[in-house]
Amino acid sequence: MYLLGYDIGTSSVKASLVDAQSGQTVASAQYPDAEAPIIAKQAGWAEQEPEMWWDELKQATARVAAQAEGALAKVKAIGISYQMHGLVCVDKEGKPLRPSIIWCDGRAVPYGNKAFEAIGGEKCLQHLLNSPGNFTAAKLAWVKENEPETFAKIDKIMLPGDYIAMKLSGGDKKTTISGLSEGMFWDFQNNEVSKDVMNHFGFPEDIIAEIVPTFSIQSTVCQAIADELGIPAGTPISYRGGDQPNNALSLNVMKPGEIAATGGTSGVVYGVLGEVNYDKLSRVNTFAHVNHAADQTRLGVLLCINGTGILNAWMKRTVAPEGISYGEMNDLAESVPVGAEGLSIIPFGNGAERVLQNENPGASVHGINFNIHKKAHMLRAAQEGIAFSFAYGMDIMAKMGMEIKTIKAGHANLFLSPLFRRTLASVTGATIELYETDGSVGAAYGAGIGAGIYKDSDDAFKTLKHMATIQPEADCEPYKAAYKLWVERLGK
Repeated sequence: MYLLGYDIGTSSVKASLVDAQSGQTVASAQYPDAEAPIIAKQAGWAEQEPEMWWDELKQATARVAAQAEGALAKVKAIGISYQMHGLVCVDKEGKPLRPSIIWCDGRAVPYGNKAFEAIGGEKCLQHLLNSPGNFTAAKLAWVKENEPETFAKIDKIMLPGDYIAMKLSGGDKKTTISGLSEGMFWDFQNNEVSKDVMNHFGFPEDIIAEIVPTFSIQSTVCQAIADELGIPAGTPISYRGGDQPNNALSLNVMKPGEIAATGGTSGVVYGVLGEVNYDKLSRVNTFAHVNHAADQTRLGVLLCINGTGILNAWMKRTVAPEGISYGEMNDLAESVPVGAEGLSIIPFGNGAERVLQNENPGASVHGINFNIHKKAHMLRAAQEGIAFSFAYGMDIMAKMGMEIKTIKAGHANLFLSPLFRRTLASVTGATIELYETDGSVGAAYGAGIGAGIYKDSDDAFKTLKHMATIQPEADCEPYKAAYKLWVERLGK
């Protein structure tokens, strides 16, 4: 018995086939091998064709079938993870009316800002938990004003994962509360589609697809698609979630106080909050987590930091001795004491930072002493600066009522560095747990929960491979002193 998970990313679609009993990934593949194209007709725009995602899914599925001959015929449930905040507009036949306006497209910002002012900032934060900003609702407002003929033909609007589920089922147009909340369509106070948002933008009520629970048999694979993909007809599509909530699910981050973190080119901290709350300065995004329900508040608080792994990579290219590996670079950084003898690096050199209220201060080096500091100090200060930026965001989450006890992360990227892990644990006081997982595997587990194969997330993830646990240092004061100095130098 197998579970099939899809991760509909910006650069590729990944498919993973998981043995439901053992938890082992028996096959995994992505398509394309190079990054998928993004259409940018104007500066700041970013679009992709939904049909491209579907083609990529078919290609990835074929590669999985080739790796595990005959296994697709034993798939019992399908789960979908997807790039968040994208807008897909389909007609009555389910055909896309235009390319999807994806998450990194900035054209809708003025529409979201006007809605924030018109509805009222405090009311938006209380009911939507965010500013409408550049999210899906604002993108739809742009279509309504600039492409009225297209808008008039829309039957339903969807997120990328909703579109893929529709294609698999042969036409079922459905969505979730979690999906609607990430698009700024969900009113958390009234537990319904936001009348304020719909009325302000002039959207008809029937443009919203049928709402189904995140974990449930939402629809099933139709015969035509079953024949095409080699998956049994009637296979339940039983889970869908945005990529960041899904990443948290893949680490079994489901309870208040738990944190999922990633440290790639940019860094993401995603925490679970057990009460309705928000940041008054909108420095973090708050959405319905995958296990949110009317009788169980579970909100995902999302912090994104642009300048994380990209700083470490820059250090390797420009500061570290030529030709050394990341492991050797970490060893060199470890040769100097905590706090890098007064050297601090602010890592915000990769564009505007939401955590700084969309300011773009650039990266900077503070306290440099030409008689003391060497390459090793720069390398240590860089990794400490990245860890401190994570801690800075977590401080905001703590002020929202989140008691951070555990940080869970995949055993990859920055979390391969003992220095980074130790710094983050010691400055936050949280235990770090590392696991072997990814988004498509998490979606497969989610499908198992939704189809009732697992009784809950703890049952689903009992086979999740634990790689390491990092506790805060016995003496955390040097780390906290370095962090205090870093915050002072940040000037926020």
